Amino acid sequence: MARFMDVHHGMKGITAEQLDQAHHADLAIEKEEGVHFERAWADPESGTVYCLSEAPSAEAVQRIHTRAGHPADEVHEVPLEA
Repeated sequence: MARFMDVHHGMKGITAEQLDQAHHADLAIEKEEGVHFERAWADPESGTVYCLSEAPSAEAVQRIHTRAGHPADEVHEVPLEA
C-alpha cells in the first residue's frame, strides 16, 4: 500500500481539540476506502494541516477527507522515505 501526505489550507486558528476531532472523523470511516490515517499535524498560525496515511490511492484519501467534511487541497504520494 502507498503512503500519502495531504495538505489542508485555510484552517487558521485550528485548536488541538479541533484537529483531534477532524482526525477521528477520518478514522471512523477510513476502512470503507481501505485507508489508514496515521497522524495529523497542524500549524494554527498559517492554517495549514498535514495528514499522513496509507491508502490504495490519492483518490481514496480524498474521498474519506471529503466525506468527513474537510477535503484536502493537495494529496501527494510519498514514494521514498528515510
